[in-house]
Amino acid sequence: MTTTSRAQGATVWLAGLPSAGKTTIGRILAGRLRSQGHRVEVLDGDEIRRFLSAGLGFSRADRHTNAQRIGLVAEVLARNGVLAVVPVIAPYADSREAVRKRHEASGTPYLEVHVATPVEVCSERDVKGLYARQAAGRLKGLTGVDDPYEPPVDPALTLETQGQTPEESAGAVYAVLAARGLV
Repeated sequence: MTTTSRAQGATVWLAGLPSAGKTTIGRILAGRLRSQGHRVEVLDGDEIRRFLSAGLGFSRADRHTNAQRIGLVAEVLARNGVLAVVPVIAPYADSREAVRKRHEASGTPYLEVHVATPVEVCSERDVKGLYARQAAGRLKGLTGVDDPYEPPVDPALTLETQGQTPEESAGAVYAVLAARGLV
């Protein structure tokens, strides 16, 4: 009789403002993990909104529902040996805390990473043109500008991306995963 070891999964939630660098860091991290043979899924907030959360708006209740749906998928993947990388704004602390508790209840590792890029830097990057649209009066409810963003209080890691490359940021996340024995 042979036994096989099951890979340890975990969720890495990259929380931060729009254009903070969450998706870029997440994709670089995922590439590094895959190159080492890890099973990885990136649950990108924009992709999830188009499919799993289609029809939800941007009210507080809808944003909470979106985070819970993503959190459930991440927890199921992580519980089954996948490293779930989640670059999602998730602006409300109570929504992220509910996701954390879901992971704790199943004994599944969860790391919250605060991609702490200042709004001024995000506005300069403006990857999707959201800040420009908001400034022109064509967009209401932009997280961190005219809608709240509650930064993580006790994240596993805080990344100040304005002072490092995306590769350095991904490397810092990888280092935390390694220090916790998850890679």
